[in-house]
Amino acid sequence: MRRALELARTGWGRTHPNPMVGALIVEEGRIVAEGAHAEDGGPHAERLALLARGKPPRPGATLYVTLEPCSTAGRTGACTDAIIASGIRHVVVGATDPNPAHAGRAFEVLRQAGIEVTTGVLADECRDLNLIFNHWITTGGPLLATKSAVTLDGMIACRTGDSKWITGEPAREDVMRWRRLFPAIAVGAGTVMKDNPKLTARVPGAEPWCPIRFVFDGLLRSVTDRTMPQVYTDEHRARTVVVTTPHGGMGYVRKLRELGVQVWILPSPTQRVSLGEFRRKCAEERISGVYFEGGPTLVSQLLRDRQIDYLFAYRAPVLLADARAKTMLTGLRTERMADAVRLADVRHSVIGDDTLTRGRVVYPERMFVDETVFGLG
Repeated sequence: MRRALELARTGWGRTHPNPMVGALIVEEGRIVAEGAHAEDGGPHAERLALLARGKPPRPGATLYVTLEPCSTAGRTGACTDAIIASGIRHVVVGATDPNPAHAGRAFEVLRQAGIEVTTGVLADECRDLNLIFNHWITTGGPLLATKSAVTLDGMIACRTGDSKWITGEPAREDVMRWRRLFPAIAVGAGTVMKDNPKLTARVPGAEPWCPIRFVFDGLLRSVTDRTMPQVYTDEHRARTVVVTTPHGGMGYVRKLRELGVQVWILPSPTQRVSLGEFRRKCAEERISGVYFEGGPTLVSQLLRDRQIDYLFAYRAPVLLADARAKTMLTGLRTERMADAVRLADVRHSVIGDDTLTRGRVVYPERMFVDETVFGLG
């Protein structure tokens, strides 16, 4: 199953909105064929493994697969039909299909056909592999994830704004790996104006890749008559989407569109982009996940509006110990630990000298906004 997981990861970031899946066939204790789902609409991993075998598997062969095989006829046909037709007599599965309408159905179909089915092997790892797909298939909307890089005392920059670099190079490379997974990345206008980032995924050993690049700019203040941010002018500008409100000014909208940049004008009673409307629009456009790397203003708005689904928190062994240093998250008035925002399904990693804590965000029943925080969002 660990080898099947390795195979599944070869589709990292390329299968949306489908899951990553790896499969292999074992005969007499030896792997004889392998397959991995490579892209949306392509053959499924199980079918590719059977095809790679090139002939009917030997009696007693076992199929290992990271996710419950599909049992309904889609664009590529039900994988359960292919497995039954192959003559395989034992199937080992990692994670169960997260879709409540299909969960466990393949197991019943295979068992009714006389095939032995073993489930739950490395289930946590197999589920974790498809964070974005699992959320998409169970909610019908995108997984909105945020990333932070902080010191041990929770700061993102010195009082002067200096922040390069809090984490080490290995952690920054890991961020690029997650960027490559998500179909879209998002920042606020302040980040674009201050840092002029590329917002591409630059993974060692691979060609740079450009996700959909969202820039949140309710007043279109990042559009100027002087030097434009590179995300509006580079070779990937057609993959840049400026998310704004009706308060931004149509002249700026026309200017962006003339450059080849997309613009989403979402309804909002204020100058802030409605994150609920953004989530709805992403679902409509079949964008299954967005990785927010925005500054504290945008990320705090996401938290305050209960719109963060998943958090990646990198922590470096650095202390600023300065009350005027910059913090990542503000805007809540949390008076009891029972009202704190927490993470579930938590995973920890040591990356160089830094640590990564990530997990699903769980909001308390009571969550109070601190209305004295100026400029939130």
